[in-house]
Amino acid sequence: MNRRILRLAIPNILSNLSVPLLGAVDTAMVGHLEDVAYLGAISVGGMIFNFLFWGFGFLRMGTTGLTAQSFGKEEPTSVVMDLSRALLVAAVGSVMLIILQDFIAYISFWVVEASPEVERFTRLYFFIRIYSAPAVLGVYALNGWFLGMQNAKYPMYVTIGLNALNIGLDVLFIYGFGMHVDGVAWGTLIARYFGLFLAVGLLLYSYRDYMRHFVRDRLLELRELKKFVTVNRDIFIRTLCLIFTFSFFTAKSAESGDIILAANTILIQLWMIISYGIDGFAYAAESLVGRFIGARDRQRLRQAIAYSFIWGISIGVAGSVVYGIFDRTILKIFTNKPEVIQQALSVFAWTIAAPLVNSFSYIWDGIFIGATASVPMRNSMIIATLLIFLPAYYLGKGVLGAHALWMAMTLFMFARGLTLSLFYPSYIMK
Repeated sequence: MNRRILRLAIPNILSNLSVPLLGAVDTAMVGHLEDVAYLGAISVGGMIFNFLFWGFGFLRMGTTGLTAQSFGKEEPTSVVMDLSRALLVAAVGSVMLIILQDFIAYISFWVVEASPEVERFTRLYFFIRIYSAPAVLGVYALNGWFLGMQNAKYPMYVTIGLNALNIGLDVLFIYGFGMHVDGVAWGTLIARYFGLFLAVGLLLYSYRDYMRHFVRDRLLELRELKKFVTVNRDIFIRTLCLIFTFSFFTAKSAESGDIILAANTILIQLWMIISYGIDGFAYAAESLVGRFIGARDRQRLRQAIAYSFIWGISIGVAGSVVYGIFDRTILKIFTNKPEVIQQALSVFAWTIAAPLVNSFSYIWDGIFIGATASVPMRNSMIIATLLIFLPAYYLGKGVLGAHALWMAMTLFMFARGLTLSLFYPSYIMK
């Protein structure tokens, strides 16, 4: 079982780490420019697109679980139709985002109270990057399908390929052409379409025979469409809560001034770096749990869950140790501004605790996604957001100051892991 998990997890870890690496490079390059408002613009712009694109994260997660179960049942037609429905939703969703871009921008800047300079640069970033929507959502669907097919290598090729190109383009546009946030936006746009073309090429190269099982009349088949919508509806609600929490975090950071916003932007990148590493094992759990549930193999299902936790928690412990030892050294990689480093150090204890605390919720997410047990995922996130995160922040902000946001985020992640642990016997091993 360890071999199965590592075969899926290692490519996922490599591809996942390229995502926060890209964010880290963007943050580091912009963080060394002369105006701290550039860093704030990247943070606020990233928050907006996280809200938009993460909202469609069900295209990755739901597709993985459904496809893995169809694969475990050895039903090639169902496998192909799972992908087809996901791509249809991706196409419709991306067109709607582009059509509604002015309205989205208006709402976004009404909600986020950033300084005028940060808002000006964020608008520049937003109206370039919004056109990457078809590529982003298409890659979500394709990577989710590859993972459901027990193929972690193709998502790795796609993700590392597009992020490596993105980093190269960012360096070229910022240091070669003298651009700033607009260079980051153009680099992202071009790289996302490269990733989409690469994913489609890999699909046609290796799965051409599967495509023969496409049945047009089954694309909108009521029973299967209801299952697709039900699973993805709950994941969508769950993801909206997650997006709200991170967006709230960024918005409150922005309200506190450019220095706190810059410091919190760097620290949340450190959260993401470790989270994507642990998610490699969560993705492996998605693939294996879905497959073993589809094949009705309870013994290997239990093994997959146990070993996924062992690996995920081990990565979390290692991350906490590294952050605890190299705190100041790591921060200097991201910025050379003493006031930003000092602010980050004042709340760094929460970042040290995060990898271990967060590892439980990440692995549980993978298990529940693979089982397409979307209802408890939704309920867990609603509880963690409305009953834990928001009360913790509002009760703590008057006493703890800048620590209140980080305490709320940490309790939010802890509550996710705890509630999913309580739901496990009823939904996974019933």
